[in-house]
Amino acid sequence: MIRALRSTLRRFRRDEAGNATIEFAITFPALIVLMLSGLELGFVTLEHSMLERALNLTVRDIRLGTGSAPQHDEIKTMICDRAGFIPNCSTSLKLEMIQVDPRAWTGLDLTPDCTDKSEEVLPVRNFVNGQSNDLMILRACAKIDPVFPTTGLGSSLATDAYGQFALVSTTVFVQEPR
Repeated sequence: MIRALRSTLRRFRRDEAGNATIEFAITFPALIVLMLSGLELGFVTLEHSMLERALNLTVRDIRLGTGSAPQHDEIKTMICDRAGFIPNCSTSLKLEMIQVDPRAWTGLDLTPDCTDKSEEVLPVRNFVNGQSNDLMILRACAKIDPVFPTTGLGSSLATDAYGQFALVSTTVFVQEPR
């Protein structure tokens, strides 16, 4: 009985059938995680570049639109109209515009003002329309849901309590004379 069991175990150990299955079982999860992380990175890059482009086009309109000083809601609408791939842009985008004295630079707060669905709605932190020749900083923060929140890159993104990560875009411009 023991001899038969030993010979069966020896044959089983020497048999090479199924090696491809073992290699597949080991490498397949890693390849799937890599593929899903690539897709997540593609979506994050697309959304960030669309936010950057929309912000730059809007600032160009503000800068060149002499005689007009668009307010917060108008600027937000202009950005959201141009940022095509940002879902729920009107509710997930928060703007902050700061007038800066270039001769007495104090810096910008490092934590952007973003929306957070898990907290109570807060008013705009700082939004000041500049006068002629004022240096202005406009920062936009959009909260985005990860496509694959539990896998690869989606799980390593810094998210809030609601599971969203922040895309932040900042631009600087000088208000044209009126």
